[in-house]
Amino acid sequence: MAGKGAKDKIKGKAKQATGKITGDDRLKAEGRMDEAKGKAKDAMEDTRETARGAKESVKRRTERS
Repeated sequence: MAGKGAKDKIKGKAKQATGKITGDDRLKAEGRMDEAKGKAKDAMEDTRETARGAKESVKRRTERS
């Protein structure tokens, strides 16, 4: 499964490329922001998954005790 931020990252790359071709600095900047937003979403999802894993690990350890 692709990360939740994949759509934003792809959209950002497309905007950056279009802005570069057309010379539109504002569009390039929007693209960088969209890409950063996508990366942030992916990082948050990674953090959530890590926290879930840690929670399950602690739960298993306490159940064994």
